[in-house]
Amino acid sequence: MMMRILAAICALIMLPSCIPLLVAGGAETAAVVAQERTPGNAVDDASLYLQIKNKFAQKDFNDLLVNVAVKVVEGRVLLTGNVDKPESQIDAVRLAWQVNGVKEVINEIQITDQSGVWNYTRDVWISTQVRSRLIFEKGIRSINYSIITVNQVVYLTGIAQHQEELDKVTYIASTTSYVERVVSYVRMKDDPRRGYAN
Repeated sequence: MMMRILAAICALIMLPSCIPLLVAGGAETAAVVAQERTPGNAVDDASLYLQIKNKFAQKDFNDLLVNVAVKVVEGRVLLTGNVDKPESQIDAVRLAWQVNGVKEVINEIQITDQSGVWNYTRDVWISTQVRSRLIFEKGIRSINYSIITVNQVVYLTGIAQHQEELDKVTYIASTTSYVERVVSYVRMKDDPRRGYAN
């Protein structure tokens, strides 16, 4: 009986956190019309995202679920964030690989106990600034890029139309205030590793 009560409480706790994920997933799927990804690929990526987050929730609610950000593009999983111990980093990578359909796991999780409110606020500001600059820059299809900032390091994922566009995106990110470095996992539109490049 006690186990049923605990399960019900856990379900109620998880439900509100799932609603934004579904809404965000829907918004991302709606926006995919302008992206290089097909709607089917975006749905697959959203499914992988939810499965990975679910595994994080089952493993360690307070560390992986809250502190590790997951971004999935065409089956490639980028993990970023801050964790307190190396074991958490290892667990995050291991759990991501357990999800059927994951093609690659890119581990950029940092181990630190200094990820305070100021660091988080600054990182959010950096990501917002980079995103805004990309939106208003001519010749860049900003919708094809994801920006995640952790400890002043900007991680880029997505699909570039050509090298000139990627160079421009990387330059914009690197010249944004407070950015220490830029790490790019962007692929070209015609990269054969995509498997379905046109």
